Amino acid sequence: MAGPTAMSQQKVDNLPATQLQVVGGLSNLTAYQNAEQPFWTKTVPELSNGKVTATIKGFNEMGLKGPEILRLIGQGVIPIGTATLAYFASDNPINEAIDLAGLAPDVKVAREITEAFQPVYEKFYEKNNIKVLGFSTYPAQVLFCNADISGLSDIKGKKVRTSSRTTAEFVQALGGTSVTIAFGEVVPALQNGVVDCAITGSMSGYSAKWYEVATHLYSLPINWNQQIHAANLAYWNKLDPKVQDFLQTNIKFMTDKIWDAAARETQEGYDCNTGAAACSQAVKGKMKLVQPSEADRELLKKITVETVIPKWAARCSEECVKDFNSTIGKKLDIVAAK
Repeated sequence: MAGPTAMSQQKVDNLPATQLQVVGGLSNLTAYQNAEQPFWTKTVPELSNGKVTATIKGFNEMGLKGPEILRLIGQGVIPIGTATLAYFASDNPINEAIDLAGLAPDVKVAREITEAFQPVYEKFYEKNNIKVLGFSTYPAQVLFCNADISGLSDIKGKKVRTSSRTTAEFVQALGGTSVTIAFGEVVPALQNGVVDCAITGSMSGYSAKWYEVATHLYSLPINWNQQIHAANLAYWNKLDPKVQDFLQTNIKFMTDKIWDAAARETQEGYDCNTGAAACSQAVKGKMKLVQPSEADRELLKKITVETVIPKWAARCSEECVKDFNSTIGKKLDIVAAK
């Protein structure tokens, strides 16, 4: 990717001087450190010959929790920002559409369905005074367990930390109990048996040292946790059209970089949590990597089609279900019924 990306990102001359304020994703994660922050603070000024400059801080550094970000963008309090779509599931179930548990077994499918549904989000958010600039993702969200598990059936009777409504419904369909715990509190919860398992990104779990308190890592992507990159619509419309084009083109390169990294980091998370030779990090965990069986892949799909999607369709609007069927449903050959 580096070659063509470097060639395609050309300098643009004669842009009007523009200063941007950006609220980024979680500052302790690699998507922010390796893509967002350098993009806004280095790439944008370099490619605009210093005419377009930006300041960026992760939302956590600003004392924000996450679920308020899109609302603040819509109100114009945040001009440009990044947020996890799953945070807004309770605002409107349309925000769950691209990341329902079991929908995307790999990063390629996750990206295809995100791109298929993007025009629906663009239309929906425009009504909320929000301009969608793009989407990216975290690495695969997988199960870390401080318990002996060999497959999905072992989740029955276990307490599992979930981070979204759709993963909670998935766990419940397996006979497990869904528990809501903040990311920062998962280590003691696993340690003390408050939960038996927890779902997070394979690399996020490694960064937070979950390998110190969990014994088994199950390498079956349950969902992905896509990020939305957006601007306040009124703010965006006031920017010079040349600046808009410049940003829109280059944000695409930034999101491409994050998608590519998510694929790599999913595997790196597996390697480093389990101490595989391929792990390039200094510290290696000793977790057992559990590979999903074909039967488990089928079970995941079955739960998605028979439980997760119908429950979601029941709480989403008729138009939302219709949009799902004409985009994601068409691609995956799945029909959601209202």
